[in-house]
Amino acid sequence: MSKIVYKSAEEVELIRLSAQLVARTHGEIAKVIGPGVRTIDLDKLAETYIRDNGGIPAFLNYGGFPYSLCISLNNQVVHGFPGKYELKDGDIVSVDCGAILNKYYGDSAFTFAIGEIGEEAKTLLRVTRECLDKGIEKAVVGMRIGDIAYAVQEHAEKHGFGVVRELVGHGVGTKLHEKPEVPNYGKRGSGVKLEEGMVIAIEPMINAGRAGVKFWDDGWTVSTIDGKPSAHFEHTVAVKRGKADVLSTFSYVDDVLKEKINN
Repeated sequence: MSKIVYKSAEEVELIRLSAQLVARTHGEIAKVIGPGVRTIDLDKLAETYIRDNGGIPAFLNYGGFPYSLCISLNNQVVHGFPGKYELKDGDIVSVDCGAILNKYYGDSAFTFAIGEIGEEAKTLLRVTRECLDKGIEKAVVGMRIGDIAYAVQEHAEKHGFGVVRELVGHGVGTKLHEKPEVPNYGKRGSGVKLEEGMVIAIEPMINAGRAGVKFWDDGWTVSTIDGKPSAHFEHTVAVKRGKADVLSTFSYVDDVLKEKINN
């Protein structure tokens, strides 16, 4: 059984470089995403941008996954395939991206609203992002994995949303998925104790309806059991004393989306 790999300060900075490349890639996606855009074109854009900046798309061929991005539409939770589908007004689309730089991984996901979306979807996106923030607040030395998990679960369920249990966050380093697992549900004070040198991906996957999911025959795509929408936000985070160090960022996406609204 694999053990938790603790990172030195230098290694955390290398992971930060990878996570920032992912964040900038999300910013590039934000510039073009919208009604009429094919999801496969977002995938090509991401692969080109990552390679042009000296990185390797982390998801491409990972365990046989055939694309650089996981693009999950509406009732798809995660691991959706990019394709010829043209985004339309009212869609929500989770874009999960990973990159390798200097042998270290970065991993982050953002759920985009396409055009004008419904009130339920708006609330789902806002609450899921808040769940991520609340989980990150607990990613400090002395807390436990269960404290992160409980913070996410409590906030989601308070709004009547379902918390996916079959899929979890994870450690990040020279592998995309390392120990420990980081569930989005659990008990306060339970699980692995958080220590300096741990780098984890916190990634709430929250459903508008029931928590249950189904796995598709393609071996990858996961969708909600009741057909209701799902949202997914993820950051790569270094555990620190006092306050977590978020290695990825949504600032590039937020800046682009604000500019789009103002124009």
